Amino acid sequence: MAEDAILGFLESNETISDSGQFAADVRIDHNEIINVIKSLHGFRLVDAQDIKRENWVLTDEGKSYTVAGSPEVQLFLAILPEGISREELQKKVDPTVFKIGCAQAIKNKWVEMGKQLVSRKVQYVEDRVKDLLLRIQDGEVVDQEDIDALKKRKLIGLQTWKGYSLQRGPNYAPKRKKAVTDLTREHIQRGNWKDLEFKEYNFSAKGPPAEGGHLNPLLKVRKQLQNIFLQMGFEEMPTNNFVESSFWNFDALFQPQQHPARDSHDTFFLKVPSTTRELPEDYVERVKCVHESGGYGSRGYGYDWKREEANKNLLRTHTTAVSSRMLYLLAQQNAFTPKKYFSIDRVFRNEAVDRTHLAEFHQIEGLVCDRGLTLGDLIGVLHDFFSRLGMSKLRFKPAYNPYTEPSMEIFSYHEGFKKWVEIGNSGMFRPEMLLPMGLPEDVRVIAWGLSLERPTMILYGIDNIRDLFGHKVDLNLIKRNPICRLGID
Repeated sequence: MAEDAILGFLESNETISDSGQFAADVRIDHNEIINVIKSLHGFRLVDAQDIKRENWVLTDEGKSYTVAGSPEVQLFLAILPEGISREELQKKVDPTVFKIGCAQAIKNKWVEMGKQLVSRKVQYVEDRVKDLLLRIQDGEVVDQEDIDALKKRKLIGLQTWKGYSLQRGPNYAPKRKKAVTDLTREHIQRGNWKDLEFKEYNFSAKGPPAEGGHLNPLLKVRKQLQNIFLQMGFEEMPTNNFVESSFWNFDALFQPQQHPARDSHDTFFLKVPSTTRELPEDYVERVKCVHESGGYGSRGYGYDWKREEANKNLLRTHTTAVSSRMLYLLAQQNAFTPKKYFSIDRVFRNEAVDRTHLAEFHQIEGLVCDRGLTLGDLIGVLHDFFSRLGMSKLRFKPAYNPYTEPSMEIFSYHEGFKKWVEIGNSGMFRPEMLLPMGLPEDVRVIAWGLSLERPTMILYGIDNIRDLFGHKVDLNLIKRNPICRLGID
């Protein structure tokens, strides 16, 4: 109806000067007219020019005053000729009316607010605010000074009306002929294809963007680290077991059973299945002995080691549990073979979640197992590894770990922060951990570990770990981040 009305009117008239007035004349909603005008203008059946008009309209508060009167007049009428106490006046009018009305009535010098009594100073008042609002509502013009006063009280607001003026376009026709998009078999059989108007193809138009997979920055940095390890001759360890027994996660690493990390406040223990049934018994016995009474030059911890504690299942707190399994399997071989292992996978800690901590994160771990290794070998490997990540300035600080001695925290100088930042931990596995496995006495293991999230956040400028990993990740961040980072070997 709207399209027929517009094209039919322009058949006998040169222009439509105002789409709003035209919509009112033909009794069609103006929004519908606007939509049709945009379509007709796109096909050049009409030429449209924008029209903008600004006018003042009443706010919800202003509309309420056109019915009930302004607050100052409501307040004035509520005051008895002989006066009224403040308490009684507050009961008679709405709290908002009392607050606004008092301020305006005092400003107009209509009332006098005594300590106990509120009285009138004039006998009669005119509700000029209500009159002005009614005039604006009716479309009348009022003085700019009155407009400013009403605007200051937020009783009116400026509204912009948009419409069009129209005239015939170069492709004008009293009736739009619908263009056909495809030539069909029926058109050819009927022979009416000669009379059809076909829609032109726009060969320059771009199709919708192809939606493909998008890699999380964590996966990109993980792949980069994986390549570095492989280039250095490391072999990736299988990390497909999220659930580990306390034995492999703690006991095999010479971590005492009363250690705080083995408390439920720090570790997620499983209810079903709560325990494991598959442990190498001869190795378990050797681990028990070294915990209770020591050996291999150690005094042990001197406590009663409990098998039921070692059997408890948990979500692994570090991938070093995988390292302990791999080293044990290596020790079972007939002849020792030097190995270089690495792993990158998820671990779980019962921690409070904040901008730098999550209850699950990814740990990177590397270890070298060979005869006669020293702390100097560890430092050399760390320099080689981190230099491939673009971190050439390293420092080391002595630290304590239950299963490494000596142990070192690793620091790198951050050019952006202009300070030294801790990036990982390292050390040499203790004899109390390695020798019960059955490894030769001259075999040493150097190892280091770091999180995947921290370097990724630094490399991609992310300051909240929840924006990188977890259910609150913004998928647009994943789509917008760079495909790769250049400049690092």
